[in-house]
Amino acid sequence: MKLLLCILLASAAARAQSPEPAYVPNQSDRPTAVTGDEPGFAPIFDGKTLAGWEGDPKYWRVEDGSLVGEITPQTLIRSNTFIMWKNGHPRDFELKAEFRISAQGNSGINYRSAIVADLVTPSNQFAMRGYQFDLDGAKAYTGNNYEEKGRLFLALRGQMTRVVGSRPPVLLSSVGDPAQLAASINPEWNTIHIIVRGNVLTHILNGKLMAVVIDDDAANRPADGLIGVQVHVGPPMKVEYRNIRLKQG
Repeated sequence: MKLLLCILLASAAARAQSPEPAYVPNQSDRPTAVTGDEPGFAPIFDGKTLAGWEGDPKYWRVEDGSLVGEITPQTLIRSNTFIMWKNGHPRDFELKAEFRISAQGNSGINYRSAIVADLVTPSNQFAMRGYQFDLDGAKAYTGNNYEEKGRLFLALRGQMTRVVGSRPPVLLSSVGDPAQLAASINPEWNTIHIIVRGNVLTHILNGKLMAVVIDDDAANRPADGLIGVQVHVGPPMKVEYRNIRLKQG
């Protein structure tokens, strides 16, 4: 009896020291949508100037709160060129932005990227190599994970892939029908969400999962790098980015 009493007293004392978590009204174990950004996001484009960014002013400007890249008939290019964010080399991060692109436009958001020499246009100081959230006005490439000047297409829209280096990327699963995902792309403004954690790269557009890459190619995958946005070789085009926010770590 004494032993039982001691056990009961010890159990009561332990409960007193470690109270149960407070009940949360309407608590559920089901995922819920988030309104707005979660804590930790900060703007990296002020909507007024190119402060913190570096690119060729022949192609880049600020207009109506947007970062605008434009190629005209008088400024056609022979090599892709970028404007890059100068204030960091993010490793693990989330990036959110909105974009609008002309019908013949071709662009992309590069990340974990580096400035490289441009052999076609040596005067181009803003050629980049690295992962890219691909974008185009024709919706042929939007959502793809394309490694600019590197291993090229790592995942197409609607794919989850693994990259191993000794062969082309391996298709692991479908995350959606490419045509149906393309139908969710608006002719006006669209929202991008890039999530980068270790060797897993996730592309989301307008709340739809576009592509996931598991990059197991340790010898060739970049661990960190620059963020930049692109104007592409081809016909005259215009792309606009706004509300660019970054959450690191």
